[in-house]
Amino acid sequence: MSAEGVAERLPRLLTLVPWLLARPGVPVAEAAAEFGITEAQLRRDLELLWMCGLPGYGPGDLVDLSFEGDTITVVYDAGLSRPLRLSGPEAATLAVALRALADAPGVADTDAVYRALAKIEEASGRSEAPDTVAVGLGRSPGNARAEALVRDAVARHRALRLTYYSASRDAVGRRDVDPMRLLLVDGSTYLEAWCRRAEGVRMFRLDRVDDAEVLDEPSHPPSDAVGRDVPADASGLLTPDDEQRLAALRLAPEARWVAEYYPMEDVVADDDGSARVQMRYGDRAWMVRLLLGLGDAVEVLWPADLAVARAERAREALAAYGAL
Repeated sequence: MSAEGVAERLPRLLTLVPWLLARPGVPVAEAAAEFGITEAQLRRDLELLWMCGLPGYGPGDLVDLSFEGDTITVVYDAGLSRPLRLSGPEAATLAVALRALADAPGVADTDAVYRALAKIEEASGRSEAPDTVAVGLGRSPGNARAEALVRDAVARHRALRLTYYSASRDAVGRRDVDPMRLLLVDGSTYLEAWCRRAEGVRMFRLDRVDDAEVLDEPSHPPSDAVGRDVPADASGLLTPDDEQRLAALRLAPEARWVAEYYPMEDVVADDDGSARVQMRYGDRAWMVRLLLGLGDAVEVLWPADLAVARAERAREALAAYGAL
């Protein structure tokens, strides 16, 4: 592949996984059209992604894709949707490089450079000498449009159809809801609404709404739908679905990002920098893949069957590679 080909292909590959994550089951033709490439090129990109992943590069480390007919679904993203974590010196070095890049002639998208620079400076500015800097993934124009539609629906008392990312399930689904109110808790905005699928009041974080459609019908939650008391922070705000399971984990310092990224029932920090957490999850297979990806940085405290499933999956992976 030529140097020009690398420059064109790498940004597309980095964008492709989060785009597909937000659209499970998207047709190949639609994805190719969105990125302005042929279906054959898209398939070549996907074949390359199959060989990309985390150190170890075995089952549970690499990007995993599922094809059904002419549709694509990302089964495992190998951490590509994880917030970027930088040390203080790394953040400073990257900021200097971005400033130089922004001033260089011929840069096609200086706005993107300045947005990245602003995120790094904001994150590193939270302390005078940060040990690490967590840089969020940001919000796409689609998020901003969805938030505007949600706010409009609340103001006009209209029902909504949400395309929503559930962090505990690591999945995107669609829900029809009857909005009740908007809440600002610990810097995040939540929609409180009656969820018709769950038949109960649910909270939806607006920055996890990928798309929204205002329905041509009024918002009409049942008369017995009661809003919950708002806690001092968001930790007690989200009510887990009844079918979700709970696991107790011990996270090593390098895996503490998990407690920041996924909904937790409880987080207890230890003096050595590790943390003991209780984490909700909906799909056991996904949870096992997450644990495998974290390796020795996570210990399953309970339930025992989850620890056993993780060990069995690891043995299967080693056997497949002839390590046993």
